[in-house]
Amino acid sequence: MTVKTSSSQEDTALTDFDRLPDAAFVRVQTVAGLYASSEATIWRWVKQGLVPAPRKLGPQKVAWNVGELRRALSGPSKVA
Repeated sequence: MTVKTSSSQEDTALTDFDRLPDAAFVRVQTVAGLYASSEATIWRWVKQGLVPAPRKLGPQKVAWNVGELRRALSGPSKVA
């Protein structure tokens, strides 16, 4: 399990997002960058079900699964 924690690692996680494995995890700063929104907006969207919920990795640490984020960012499936 990969968890990015520092701001420089967050910058790297955002710029290298396409190269991260689906099993990797990223923090809220990266998710905010992916959605071009603030961290507060990301948490609001999680509550509304618009963004996948993070996983609890420890007593005070949550992170998002990269594979789930990719599926959510790709949008709903279109049926022809």
